[in-house]
Amino acid sequence: MTIEQIYTGCLAQGAYYIESKGEAAIIDPLREVSPYIKRAARDKAKVKYVFETHFHADFVSGHITLSRETGAPIIYGPKADPSFEAYIAKDGEEFKIGDLTIKVLHTPGHTMESTTYLLRDAQGKDVAIFSGDTLFLGDVGRPDLAQKAAHLTQEELAGMLYDSLREKIMPLADDVTVYPAHGAGSACGKNMMKETVDTLGNQKRVNYALRADMTREEFIEEVTEGLLPPPKYFPLNVKMNKEGYEDIGVVLKRGTTALDPDEFEALANESEAIILDVRTQQEFVKGHIPRSIFIGLNGDFAPWVGALIADVTQSILLVTPL
Repeated sequence: MTIEQIYTGCLAQGAYYIESKGEAAIIDPLREVSPYIKRAARDKAKVKYVFETHFHADFVSGHITLSRETGAPIIYGPKADPSFEAYIAKDGEEFKIGDLTIKVLHTPGHTMESTTYLLRDAQGKDVAIFSGDTLFLGDVGRPDLAQKAAHLTQEELAGMLYDSLREKIMPLADDVTVYPAHGAGSACGKNMMKETVDTLGNQKRVNYALRADMTREEFIEEVTEGLLPPPKYFPLNVKMNKEGYEDIGVVLKRGTTALDPDEFEALANESEAIILDVRTQQEFVKGHIPRSIFIGLNGDFAPWVGALIADVTQSILLVTPL
């Protein structure tokens, strides 16, 4: 059995690779899918399933491309309604990966389709949960992102999240490993720990939202308190994950076509494209194109782009290092 967290610090996002007996599953892949395909090739394994914990708001998932390139079906939990072909699993349904079993635990609250995947070993012992945005380390998923789509208030969604945690996750054994979809720095929660893996037992001790004596009313109040407005690109990002998107290969080919200065200037004048300078801060200070936006590649590049450029379909001209 192999469980590997493929963590992207810029997004504070964890995707997961699980392999047993030459069969593999990928959970919450990023849009660039080659790392997962190469990882499976190293094990001489076939990607059997692509699991999605929910419709992500903060990044475009690689589920559609990965499914097309591997032939593996996309699996969602109950209440999901994507525009593309996918298998919508029932609560409690099980999937086999070699000697392992992945059980679907429907855990609504962050979104209506939010699902936690419980991994069991060959002997049927609970080993780990892949909790998506339902349970983070030190926090839980914010309940305000799906309220418009679900026609519910954030308080109603928070109540659902309370029930999901108490009925589906907290009854599990303390030695179960928690693999969340995000860590500290993500806008999907308020107060996540810097660690990216923990035991459920420790989370029961240190996570404010898992207090054993916590009432439903206390949970709703504490989870909804202090929520900052979500980044403006979140709704359109969800739409792309739910309805589909342009293949990353096409995007990369178009986006990495070099322009000479005259071509660049002509495009900038003819279109309403944003000029995004991704060089170092020192290079930008020395000289830059008027009205360009500086977001250096070092640091939290992706969240800043999402915060400052709300329309993810906006045309962008990149100024890159030589």
